[in-house]
Amino acid sequence: MRNYNLNIAGYNIRFESSYDGPELIPSERFLRNISYDSSSDMLIRIHSGSFNLPGEAEKVFHAPYIEEINGIQIHNKTNFWSVWKHRTDLYIRTIFPLSSSKKNAVLKFSLTAREWDLWVDGVEKEIDPFEYPLDGLILYYLTVIHGDILIHASGVNNAGHGYLFSGVSGKGKSTMAKLWDNCGAKIIHDDRLILRNTGSGYRMFNTPVYNDDKPHESPLNKIFIIEHGIENKLVEVKGAIAVSLVMANCIQHNWGHDIIARLLGSISIMCGTIPTVRLYFKPDRSVIDHILEYE
Repeated sequence: MRNYNLNIAGYNIRFESSYDGPELIPSERFLRNISYDSSSDMLIRIHSGSFNLPGEAEKVFHAPYIEEINGIQIHNKTNFWSVWKHRTDLYIRTIFPLSSSKKNAVLKFSLTAREWDLWVDGVEKEIDPFEYPLDGLILYYLTVIHGDILIHASGVNNAGHGYLFSGVSGKGKSTMAKLWDNCGAKIIHDDRLILRNTGSGYRMFNTPVYNDDKPHESPLNKIFIIEHGIENKLVEVKGAIAVSLVMANCIQHNWGHDIIARLLGSISIMCGTIPTVRLYFKPDRSVIDHILEYE
């Protein structure tokens, strides 16, 4: 196809192939997010071939490709993706480490523009323009533009109440999602959420990570910062402590002071509205009973 729209977390993203660009094929995990709304919040034009960055462009962020094998983090590729800045334009250069073909791309964008351009080199006829890592990178900068929050967390909706459980890897996000799932709650996601202030309250949205992901959203009523413990224990936190705990689990590129300040402001407003709690928990049904008892 030459164009299509995806609706993810309420963002309507339109992909259009240029006149000499490749055919566009969304991957399986995005098929349930295809939108037939012709309007869009963001237009990304896809071009074939290479793109040379301006000679004065400055590299402001760099990410190596890291895999975790048997609990050990291994740097497999040093030139994974990077962010470059030239005047008001930003550029992301990336390879596609999970692809079967060798290709690379440059995304040209701006935090004040709603039309971006993507050049993909090394592809013959068709591509998924939202292939990893471009999916997470594009979604991240959409949250920056809109003042929203992208966070490592699992989210559940139990009888209309939305609970978010956030923590670094190994703290129990997936475990918590499974426990609630076994109790009949609706799972929004077990890994990555986007939080948005809709004007009528905060909502959490899933982002497609797995092939069987469907669009899910829920009101957000409480935030839990989780850790495994010998007993179930809730400790309410407020102010700067709450903000710092939430921010530590947010996805963020810390090269821009204005970007960090905007995220800090968004989290501060949210934590001033949504109760935030530290949760030490035993990985069994008792933690759910403990949470509901104190609701």
